[in-house]
This record gives sequence, C-alpha cells and structure tokens, in this order.
Amino acid sequence: MADRPPLLSLDEALARLIDGAAAHRIVDTEIVSSFDALGRVLAAEVRSLLDVPPADNTSMDGYAMRAGDVPAAGTELAVSQRIPAGVVGQPLLAGTAVRVFTGAQVPPGADAVVMQEQCEALPGDGLGRVRVNMAPAAGQWVRRRGEDVLHGAVVLGPGTRLTPQALGLAASVGAATLSVRRRPRVALFSTGDELVMPGEPLKPGAIYNSNRYTLRALAQAAGCEVQDLGIVPDRLGATRDALRRAAAGSDLILTSGGVSVGEEDHLKPAVQAEGRLDLWQISMKPGKPLAFGSVGRALFMGLPGNPVSSFVTFLLAVAPVLRALQGMEPAGPTPQPLRADFDWPHPDRRREFLRVRLNAAGALDLFPNQSSGVLTSTVWADGLVDNPGGQAIARGDAVRFLPMNALIGR
Repeated sequence: MADRPPLLSLDEALARLIDGAAAHRIVDTEIVSSFDALGRVLAAEVRSLLDVPPADNTSMDGYAMRAGDVPAAGTELAVSQRIPAGVVGQPLLAGTAVRVFTGAQVPPGADAVVMQEQCEALPGDGLGRVRVNMAPAAGQWVRRRGEDVLHGAVVLGPGTRLTPQALGLAASVGAATLSVRRRPRVALFSTGDELVMPGEPLKPGAIYNSNRYTLRALAQAAGCEVQDLGIVPDRLGATRDALRRAAAGSDLILTSGGVSVGEEDHLKPAVQAEGRLDLWQISMKPGKPLAFGSVGRALFMGLPGNPVSSFVTFLLAVAPVLRALQGMEPAGPTPQPLRADFDWPHPDRRREFLRVRLNAAGALDLFPNQSSGVLTSTVWADGLVDNPGGQAIARGDAVRFLPMNALIGR
C-alpha cells in the first residue's frame, strides 16, 4: 500500500491555490453601464468627475443666514430669497435670511442654517420675516462643497466587487460606464452512474444530484458564468471528452466526488491524461480530499462528494480562487468573536468548521448533527465556527464566527 500523503493545513493549501490562480488571472475587460454592473469586479479605478457635493448645500429645511447676524435667540431677519433644491440663488443680502429646503444650495455669504423647527415665520413685506430662536454656529447644517469627494479623487479601486452602494458612489461622481473584468467561466459536471436529476425515477441505488444544484448556484452567486455539462457516465473516454469540452472555454473546471482509486472512479486518470493533477488531503472537517490541477488553459478543482463537504470546501477553497482570478483580494471575511451557547467536548484533530446559528441573545447555537451528509444543516445555519484542531469548546467560550452570507456573497 502506498503511503498516504501528509495532511496540508488549510492555510498552506490556500496559498498553493492562490499561487496557481495567479497564473490564470483574467485579463479580459468589458465596458458596461454602471446601471447593469452589480456584482462585477472593477478592472480600472473610478475617479470623481466633480466635487461631491458640487456646492455648499443644506442638510435641513430651514433658513440660511450669516451666523454673525444672529447674536442671540429671538433675533428677527427679513427673508430675502426662497431657494428650493435645484435652484441657484443670489448672494445673501447682509442682515437677511434665505428660506431653504433640504439639498438646496446655500447662497454665497451664508455660513449657517437653522432648522425650521427653531424658527418662526412672521408676516412682513415681500417674503416676510423670520424670528430665529437660537444663535447658530458657523457651519451648522451646511454640507460643504467636496466634503464627501473631491474632484479627481479615486473613489473605487481595481479589484472592487461592485455592491449596490458602490454603484451608487460611482453614479454620484458621474461614472456612466465602468471597466470590469470578464466574468469567470466555470464548467461544471458530475460523474457517477448512481446520480439522477430531481423529477427522474429514483431507481434502487440511485441518489438525486444535489451537488450539481449547490455548486452551480454557488458559482453564480460568486459572479460566474456557468457551463453545466450535466452528468458524465462512469467511463474513462466519456470523462476525458467532458474535460476537453470543459477546458475549451472555461477558466475553472469544477467537479465533486470521483477522484479516488476505485475501478469506477475515472476522473483522476482522465485529468492526469488530459492535464495535471495534485491530490491533497487537507486538515479540515468537513472536507479533507481536494484535487487541484489544470486541463489546457483551465484550472481544475475536484471537491469531495459528500454534500456538506462539497459546500464548505467551495466556500473556503474555491471562492478564494475565483476572487484571485478576478484580481480581487482572495482572503475571506474576518472571523467575528462570539459566545458559544453549546459544548463541543470531543473535537477532531483537524480544523473544524461547525454549522451554527445566531440566537436571540447574540450567541451561537450548534446544529445537533455535524455529519458531512446532513445538507439540512447548511440551510438551518447562518454561519460557521472556525475551530482549531483539537480544541474543545465549553458553553460561554468565545469562538470564531464566519457569517454564511459573507462567505457566499463576498
């Protein structure tokens, strides 16, 4: 019997994965409308075309004035102008106030705004008068020109994934289009004559192909274009043909299960025949087996077959590769220290990722069955506890929490 390869730490495996992805980084770019760029990754920086805000403006409905004209509460001023948002007013007449509305420009000469709740409108000639019931400070309720962004400033850098708020920021500085990386192309297929699709008869010995759905959706959530090659028969020739078709137009080929030494496991010899393959045993649970290599110009990653193992390995190993391919920072979210409301007295020697959920007290509950085949746990959970190998957890201990939405949508 051949010696088993030593277990790699997850950090060591990630370093190798990122190095491998660096040589395959996507360089193709596209110009897209900022309106349709959600989830894309910037290829070029975005610089502001203007000061934001472009002029001093008021953050309140009220009256603009010169603070020095109101030495004490109760001072009365004539109202010389009315300036709604979108209208450019005239310079402030000395000793007067201007009626302004939220977002309106503050006229030259005014240096403060008093909200309408602290003012009292009085009758008088023209626009009347106002009694100011507080002595304002210079700068009060005034948003200064350029206080958010200065003209020419870089507001978004290359490698930024465009969130809704990032798109709003791009629009605020006048960016109608954006230069983004081409989406990663992921080719996905399953091997195994025992696999059938939902809706098909479930013959004895068969199982529904849940990994195909999970991995396809995870890749789409990561911003990828997915080519689904379906279920490949357990034959070497068919597997080699699927690999060649997958490599022709993809950046990453992704599979689950089938990379072992069984007589019906053809994926390993097929990848070795068509490209390069490393088989790793990673010191993590769930997970452990991982295949990494390349076929043609495409990277290859083979994940474990158990559904939870496949899901967690995608989050922790495949997602960083996809980020690196797009020029993003590959690191995942920073763990949050939270209290465990559970005991974990018998830890594994490997680094564990436990499925947990936040409770009403802001602490973490543990799903009772941590088996790698219990897919219900991934729906129940809203995060993972990153637990070092061999470390028991007692109720009340601080643990490292990784939110599921950050792992999936980052």
